[in-house]
Amino acid sequence: GERALVSFFQAVTPRTAGFNTIGLTELSGPSRAVLIVLMLIGGSPGSTAGGMKLTTVALLAANVLSVFKKKEDSELFGRRIKPAAIRTAAALFMTYLALFLFGALAVSSIEGLALEDCMFETASALGTVGLTLGITPGLGAASRCILMLLMFIGRVGGMTFAYAFLPLSVRTNSKLPVENVMVG
Repeated sequence: GERALVSFFQAVTPRTAGFNTIGLTELSGPSRAVLIVLMLIGGSPGSTAGGMKLTTVALLAANVLSVFKKKEDSELFGRRIKPAAIRTAAALFMTYLALFLFGALAVSSIEGLALEDCMFETASALGTVGLTLGITPGLGAASRCILMLLMFIGRVGGMTFAYAFLPLSVRTNSKLPVENVMVG
């Protein structure tokens, strides 16, 4: 009854509003890990939620299924997905993962705090969620700047942030030769 309702509420809120009804420091390690994943995924495109977005994860999951099923195309809800969308989703996922890991490791190293706690705070910042385990007020200036930068990137979006700082590639009519690479 009530536990199921609290669980459902806590599964929705870390992707959008960051409102909590229970003490987050009282959660078990696996429960915190689930919240971290939900904060990193975030909401849907077009919403004000941060994170890499639900559609990014859905596209990557569809692509993984197509590889395992040995299908040429990735499919979702009876439609083929353009390879460019899969590439964009993969780039966005890797960007968010790298930012998340870098941020958590940097804050943990600078502050001497447990990595798990720093992962929670970093995921909350990158997902622009607002949940905290209560360690943020005690962080030094460098760690706060890292979290602020992650909040900014999470708000404007990983791809938008990357496009703003990376030079545009020049298109040419020539194509490089194809290389078959062994994977796995």
